Amino acid sequence: MSRGLTTNVRKLVLALAFLGGASGCNRHKAWHDPSPHRIQFVTVENGVQLEVLDWGGSGRAIVLLTGSGNTAHVFDDLAPKLAGPYHVYGITRRGFGASSHPASGYAEQRLADDVLKVLDALQLVKPVLIGHSMAGGELSTLGAQHSDRLAGLVYLDAARDPTRDYSELGKKMEASGAKPPSPSDADMKSFQAHRDWQMRTMGFAFPESELRNMFESNPDESMGDYRTDSSVFDAIGKGVEKRNLSKDPGAGAGILCDSLIRGRKRIAEISIQERSRTCRS
Repeated sequence: MSRGLTTNVRKLVLALAFLGGASGCNRHKAWHDPSPHRIQFVTVENGVQLEVLDWGGSGRAIVLLTGSGNTAHVFDDLAPKLAGPYHVYGITRRGFGASSHPASGYAEQRLADDVLKVLDALQLVKPVLIGHSMAGGELSTLGAQHSDRLAGLVYLDAARDPTRDYSELGKKMEASGAKPPSPSDADMKSFQAHRDWQMRTMGFAFPESELRNMFESNPDESMGDYRTDSSVFDAIGKGVEKRNLSKDPGAGAGILCDSLIRGRKRIAEISIQERSRTCRS
């Protein structure tokens, strides 16, 4: 083969390789989180950092705490709607998403202390804590121990809500034996396919950013393994503290329960006693 022909062949090979790479890039464009937040990491313990999202805003600080299994990105759609009259933050607890995944530190007290460490690091004065599901344990612990540091607590169908009793609902759900539907392989082919499945089966879908923080992303953009080991959930379950706030005046006396008024008009701060009289619904 002549030198000139060899050179042309090499050029052709390089050109094809370039086109192939470009084609691959077009097939799997880098995904970008559209939520307008700033991400930082706060050290809460030696070797343990928590992801903190900051959506900005002015006025009183609001700190969003997630339910079991979620990361702060689950609030990526909601938080910008609150930002403006409030400065909105979100915390991903240890063991989940981009936060550290240590082997220990999942007791309810430790998780509450983690939140307090973040409040200290951000120098937040009298924030309102808003928590969903299992975050109620952190809310109630912090409300009982550090009421002077907080403006109020908002329970979003959360555990330990001192104004509600979910025990009967829990018993009914357990007795029914109902199990949530499971996605098929096709529903895991992409993050959007999984969101479509969530909409069909549950009537809502997590933000794609949340799914990408909960699950690994495979090279072909299909959903990979869940990032959190099952041992974390076991440790959290074992670390739940039994506390009856209604029968322990010392534990619940300082907690403030807030009602988030629709339309973002205001956050009404009221005592447990007043909420018990006026806010049951």
